[in-house]
Amino acid sequence: MSATSVITRRKSSGATTSVRRKTPLGRSVVLNVVLGLGAILMIMPFVWMILTSLKSPAELALANPTFLPKVWEWSNYPEAMRAAPFLTYFKNSLLIAIGHTAITLLLGSMAGYSLARLPFRGREAIFLGFLAMLMIPTYTKIVPQFLLVKFMPLFGGNDIFGQGGSGWLNTWWALIIPGGLTASSVFLFRQFYTSLPGELAEAARIDGLGEFQIYAKIYTPLMKPALATVGLLTFQESWNNFLWPLLVTTSDDMRVIQVGLTVFRQLEATSWNFLMAGTTLATVPMVILFLFAQRYFVQGFANAGIK
Repeated sequence: MSATSVITRRKSSGATTSVRRKTPLGRSVVLNVVLGLGAILMIMPFVWMILTSLKSPAELALANPTFLPKVWEWSNYPEAMRAAPFLTYFKNSLLIAIGHTAITLLLGSMAGYSLARLPFRGREAIFLGFLAMLMIPTYTKIVPQFLLVKFMPLFGGNDIFGQGGSGWLNTWWALIIPGGLTASSVFLFRQFYTSLPGELAEAARIDGLGEFQIYAKIYTPLMKPALATVGLLTFQESWNNFLWPLLVTTSDDMRVIQVGLTVFRQLEATSWNFLMAGTTLATVPMVILFLFAQRYFVQGFANAGIK
């Protein structure tokens, strides 16, 4: 037996013929086995996380704990939720992630369209600037961003020179504005807009449409895979952000889920069952979101790779 693929060849007379190119079955089996092993390796940490969340502290303290729980402790989940105001943490993370995603999809798509379709002086220099920003490590920007937030004029008791108060610290401004737009999202949108045919804009201009109408009514409706891809990546990055919310918030009312999980990690010991239970619950929104946007997400990355 052998796997086959069909290639259609057109003759000069206009007729078509089908040529079957044989692919060795052994190569197909090896590829499937390798992909299957890769999938198992990828999913094993999640399986371990879920199983650990259902074990008792006594079982986790054993020198050689079993892979499967001896007693399935489903009560770990409600007990973990009662250890801290996790509903507040979930709400904060959700609001921040939605805010970042909305800002990115709106401003990022507009910036990407401008760099891809509007001929203005300095466009290439601006685009090179965005490329340069992609090379800057994220953590090197933490200190400058923190200083900008702390010394924001006329906020948090600061005077016009940014002195005397706390600025945006421990406010929604600090949690949403600095991460609202990234250079990577603008770059991705620019690449997607560049791939669309320019004849659409020319026809729209002949019909009397302005640039914003061309952006909003002609090009952006064709960008569903790009919107899903950038939106999902932005939501995921915002949802899993830990360091920045930890630096700019001090009260439980402003904490996010990733920071809240640290209540289970103490210097003396770590409550692994509760920590894994909380981490499992924190993973659920991303899994649900990916399941809903999977088709557009995969299509968007496939198109980006082709272009």
